[in-house]
Amino acid sequence: MKIKIQNLTFDCIIGILPFERKTKQKVIINLSFKYKFKDNEFINYADIAKYIEETMKKEEFLLIEDALLFIKKHLKSQYSIKKLKLSISKPNILDNCEVSVTL
Repeated sequence: MKIKIQNLTFDCIIGILPFERKTKQKVIINLSFKYKFKDNEFINYADIAKYIEETMKKEEFLLIEDALLFIKKHLKSQYSIKKLKLSISKPNILDNCEVSVTL
């Protein structure tokens, strides 16, 4: 099976610039992964979405890269998932584009 969570959107502190450390900004999370579904053993996507949002708000990461690695480590340790693809976007950081980093 494959789970996709698309356009998980919320505001949090993330970034290294002085104004990013003071003012929350919009982030958009997209992720997908595969897992083996058997005998009603499933992964609750609502729990994963909640974990990601709570973690991003609590940790106030400096770099998107740090956030990606932190979340990946937790998800892989808590769930039997394969082929994780995770992206964090900051749609409002630059006036003329959306910036994202993908793992």
